[in-house]
Amino acid sequence: AAFRGFDTLTPRAIVAQLGQFRRLQEGLAAVRGMDAYQQRAFDLLTSTAMQRALRLGDEPDSLRDRYGRTSYGQSVLLARRLVEQGVRFVTVYYSAGIGGWDTHEDNFRKLRESRLPTTDAALSALLDDLAERGLLGETLVLWTGDFGRTPKVNGKAGRDHWPACQTVLLAGGGACGGRLIGTSDRNGAYPLSEPHRPDDVMASVFWALGLDPKTIIHDQLGRPMPIADGEPIQGLFA
Repeated sequence: AAFRGFDTLTPRAIVAQLGQFRRLQEGLAAVRGMDAYQQRAFDLLTSTAMQRALRLGDEPDSLRDRYGRTSYGQSVLLARRLVEQGVRFVTVYYSAGIGGWDTHEDNFRKLRESRLPTTDAALSALLDDLAERGLLGETLVLWTGDFGRTPKVNGKAGRDHWPACQTVLLAGGGACGGRLIGTSDRNGAYPLSEPHRPDDVMASVFWALGLDPKTIIHDQLGRPMPIADGEPIQGLFA
């Protein structure tokens, strides 16, 4: 069976597609023989709770407007609904057919007209919504890209990949609000004080979840590795 990408479907159509997955699962011996992790993923996608979470039309129009009537805004709202249904880890990917933050050209217009206002609306609505529902204290929100952007503008009025310095936001889940940890130089090119690596961010996330970042797991070949190769960021949760 062939299934269209979920990013092109309405919530109602997504529910219908998940119903097809359920029928496929029940009808094919090969599907029933999948390993335990794949089976759990299948059960999650086809569960009643998942289908209930996908019904964004159950939300008041005023709240949907608050998140923003954009693909990103409604995806962030869906993330909150998934958290309410007990999903432990949710990722919202901004790109969704518009190139995300990869602004190699026309950087400033793209940020001004789409990226910044849609992110401002969706992220602020999420934090307020989680707080109003009593969920923010137990939900850690991590907003980040995979790297920063070049401090210098290129010939196409864009900014390119820059791994040396970037901004990461953490909220809820015990994180102390209103704190700025670390600074960059005046050009936003390199860390100036309290530099932290991506490994430290991940160690902080695991620590907030009650997991020792030094915990050792083994890959499929039996090789040991820590779940995070960094240290929790001091002052973030205290």
